[in-house]
Amino acid sequence: MTHPDNTDVAEVLRAANDNLWLHFTRHGAHVGGEVPTIVRGEGAYVYDIHGKRYLDGLAGLFVVQVGHGRSELAEAAAKQAQELAFFPLWSYAHPKAAELAARLSALTPGDLNRVFFTTGGGEAVETAWKLAKQYFKATGKPLKHKVISRQIAYHGTPQGALSITGIPAFKQAFEPLVPGSVRVPNTNYYRADEITGVPGMTEEQYGRWAADRVARAIEMEGPDTVAAVFVEPVQNAGGCFPPPAGYFQRLREICDEYDVLLVSDEVICAFGRLGTMFGGQKFDYVPDMITCAKGMTSGYSPIGAMIAREGLFEPFKDGTEMFAHGYTFGGHPVSSAVALANLDIFEREDILGHVTRNEPVFRATLDRLRDLPIVGDVRGSGYFYGIELVKDKSTKETFTADESERILRGFLSHALFDAGLYCRADDRGDPVIQLAPPLTCGPKEFDEMESILRSVLTEAVGLL
Repeated sequence: MTHPDNTDVAEVLRAANDNLWLHFTRHGAHVGGEVPTIVRGEGAYVYDIHGKRYLDGLAGLFVVQVGHGRSELAEAAAKQAQELAFFPLWSYAHPKAAELAARLSALTPGDLNRVFFTTGGGEAVETAWKLAKQYFKATGKPLKHKVISRQIAYHGTPQGALSITGIPAFKQAFEPLVPGSVRVPNTNYYRADEITGVPGMTEEQYGRWAADRVARAIEMEGPDTVAAVFVEPVQNAGGCFPPPAGYFQRLREICDEYDVLLVSDEVICAFGRLGTMFGGQKFDYVPDMITCAKGMTSGYSPIGAMIAREGLFEPFKDGTEMFAHGYTFGGHPVSSAVALANLDIFEREDILGHVTRNEPVFRATLDRLRDLPIVGDVRGSGYFYGIELVKDKSTKETFTADESERILRGFLSHALFDAGLYCRADDRGDPVIQLAPPLTCGPKEFDEMESILRSVLTEAVGLL
């Protein structure tokens, strides 16, 4: 069998099984079968090697903001590759990286004007922690090196970023990791009673309680040893935890009080995912650093960045001090050109306005699923939502590990995909289904998602 582009299907599937090492994948699941292989994308849909169409309910991996198959972005890449395919940012600049840095600094809140390019989100997080350490050493506070982050939060796979990650199962195989990372509660209000041990808190009370746990952790560790707090505007792992009202304002106060840097990890939440260019803008706070990646190019070429407020650049502005850190492909000319073209699309098509206008429709469509006995909570922001699955809605009882394995991995992941919806069924915290479609989607795609989810989740109820 040969694909229309002359690809030998059997050969590709054999190579996928025999030679390709997939990321975060149990290869045992593909023994005796084939690796699902996607060959083409168009708008909100992708097509597999057999020609079957799927609604991309996860924007690839929270990435493809403007949709698949945008020739304008491919042409920007080709044009730049012909002009200057590569040059490093090690002591030299090139026009597209400089132009992109200026454009990003104009879009960020406050005076976050210094853009350090990486090739992805984990590298951006790694960069932020390293900068925090060196900044405090350079300003006479050499003991400040520790980082506070939230339980179940995912911040990346490099050794430092993995240390900041709050998912024990992802870390155990790679320990010992970088010391100095401390965990505090997240903002999962649905589970507030069991997290706090205090029943009946309002959402705002819970947000204050969770933020105050950061202050307590700084006090316990010693303010002279804590360099930074890393938080996502809406926490991904665990299932799209939005911040309660006032949470980030209190966090900003705490960081200012203890001279601790507030790092907004926006690898997912930047570039329109929440309806604002940067996630912190949605919740009205200004961090000291932003880490971002994914949506900057809508996935058409890899790039990431750590964006710092001007004051953090001061120790490196003159003299002999150097931030001894970098990546060969950071700020790659082709990726920078694609990012600029992607931002052009954002402006021309009013992507931010489209998300803001359609967010209530998306939420309302997903809220219809609350009538199913397996749906405990629907939460999120913008085009970034999680549906928490429960065994008993009245008690919020979750699944056992065996039940989660059987229902999420054994059934839901495959059944949703087979039904034509690519999304994420995840149990890094409580069992959830995550949805983050391309930002060009609207009511038609929302209804299609809800219809497939309703059918498959109804079937899953029968497995309880």
